[in-house]
Amino acid sequence: MKRASFLLSCCLSFLIAAAQPVSSPQVFLGYELGSHFTPHNRIVSYFREVVAQVPGMVRLEQYGETYEGRPLLLAFISSPSNLQKLESIRQNNLRIAGLLKDNVSPDLNVPAIVWLSYNVHGNEPSSSEAAMKTLYELVNPANQESKEWLGHVVVVIDPCINPDGRDRYVNWFNGTVGKWPNPDPLALEHREHWPSGRTNHYLFDLNRDWAWQTQQETRQRLKKYNEWLPQVHVDFHEQGYNSPYYFAPAAEPYHEVITKWQRQFQEMVGRNNAKYFDRNGWLFFTKEEFDLLYPSYGDTYPMYNGAIGMTFEQGGISAGLAVRTQDGDTLRLADRIMHHFTTGMSTIEISAQHAGELVQEFRKYFSPERIATVGDYRSYVVLADPYSERIGKIKELLDRNGIEWSLAPVGTYSGVNIETGKTEECHSRSGDIVINTNQSKAALIKVLFDRNAKISDSATYDITAWSLPMVYDLEVVGLNHPVKGMDRSASGDTSDPALPAAYAYAVKWTGVHSARFLATLLRQGVKVLFSEPPFSAGKENFQRGTLLITSAGNRAAALPAVIQEAARRAGVQCFPITSGLVDKGYDLGSNRIHMIHPPRVAVFAGDGVSSAGAGEVWYFFEQEVDYPVTLINSTSADQLNWQN
Repeated sequence: MKRASFLLSCCLSFLIAAAQPVSSPQVFLGYELGSHFTPHNRIVSYFREVVAQVPGMVRLEQYGETYEGRPLLLAFISSPSNLQKLESIRQNNLRIAGLLKDNVSPDLNVPAIVWLSYNVHGNEPSSSEAAMKTLYELVNPANQESKEWLGHVVVVIDPCINPDGRDRYVNWFNGTVGKWPNPDPLALEHREHWPSGRTNHYLFDLNRDWAWQTQQETRQRLKKYNEWLPQVHVDFHEQGYNSPYYFAPAAEPYHEVITKWQRQFQEMVGRNNAKYFDRNGWLFFTKEEFDLLYPSYGDTYPMYNGAIGMTFEQGGISAGLAVRTQDGDTLRLADRIMHHFTTGMSTIEISAQHAGELVQEFRKYFSPERIATVGDYRSYVVLADPYSERIGKIKELLDRNGIEWSLAPVGTYSGVNIETGKTEECHSRSGDIVINTNQSKAALIKVLFDRNAKISDSATYDITAWSLPMVYDLEVVGLNHPVKGMDRSASGDTSDPALPAAYAYAVKWTGVHSARFLATLLRQGVKVLFSEPPFSAGKENFQRGTLLITSAGNRAAALPAVIQEAARRAGVQCFPITSGLVDKGYDLGSNRIHMIHPPRVAVFAGDGVSSAGAGEVWYFFEQEVDYPVTLINSTSADQLNWQN
């Protein structure tokens, strides 16, 4: 009786939700989609409006914000009965993937999860417009097909991955276009200025940041992505406006860890998309150009995490509202929106039809039997460099990607040095870590730690080398057996006692963390020196480049507290030194000890400068080092006073 009442309640809530009117994008925005570019805040407002109108079918979650403060959103769309148990569906999905170990057996009779990501490149803006149309048609009371699909899938829509870049493009275009859009390719509205809207605030390409998670937007999104791990993921893009539409299946090379099922479902999606494109007479191509190798794209990263990852590319970069193509046709924004909308709905349709298979194959992907066959090694030992912070950086990267690691027991191991490819002995010390591959992220571990990727075709779309041991310049040894690691809490990380008053304080130079410590003190007016030669004091040896803060030059009573707080924030260790007379080397009053004068840093930007290069330096100083820089237009270089 209770079951019957529950089913009746679900049916009634579905009927009530379906009967409610839902505003179309055209009604809400006041114009037809494709006649204008919609600013990001209006896209957000439309999604919130739909949630207010049909809360039983759509749930909205803000998962973060951009560097410029714009909200990052996820919309979850499904049948009312599915939406009521959304958190249970998420947890169950993690059980299937072996990531939620709560001794509850996973349920395989559940909806598949389809995640649609739009507008990762800000100047590829048609997809966010299509996201609004897709949302509307999924909850449109008149759309009987979508009602059927939502009983079998949960659709996750990220309407705009890169709001800062999108608004940079949209604001530029809206300020450039005339009363009527000009289809002439030479018109100014098709000639976007530096740095273009492609990238985020710091001019980073977010489409190449999935695995590395250097940017705030990516870190926030991937945290949420790894809490869900969808079965299907589509990344919507645009390419040059003279190209027809591209969709799966992808081009070779495919990385060897990609499964037969992942290939098969890409084919199924491609056939379903082709059905609709054929019906409308739209041109498209598949199996060319866009391969599945580099692990940090919006199609490959999901692939290496068990999903069917796909890139869909619509011709349209620099097309504005309308552009004349090389074949004499006029490509309009409305056309681009319709193409993206069609492939999105087609993917949802085929996923709903095969939801049971998607879930079953998802479970097989993470099964212990398959995991045992992935990769050449059963564990990796990563050896820490005592004078480097790189081991800390790689631990952060592993944590962000949900890869389990533990502290390596001190001992001797025989394995393959990933850099040299030779079998040799390694001696682990305190601080080294071990990564066993008998875990759900086995495929991703193999991809990230491979010395040589096996590829069927050397002609790849973009980046071909990324092996983490070489990226971080760390010695890593692959073993043919797992290693029982020690609990991570055994590292003894505790709060440092208060720094005592001392003659001076020393911080060893280990990299970016030391630079951040230095920058913090310089911004607070603390005088900092560095040692040109190495020296020893007490029981510690200090290499050249060691930072020194002496009490003689900094009379503030709060100096120890200021130094300790800066050290804590930067993640460095501070050593009190009781005397200016050192045990070995030059004393602290020597002319070999030099004052560091706060530098003024300029970064050239503008025409003739690589936006990616300028953005990297800008980001490094502001976000990594925490030190201010001045962006200067390259055309103003002759006006600089280089002496001050």
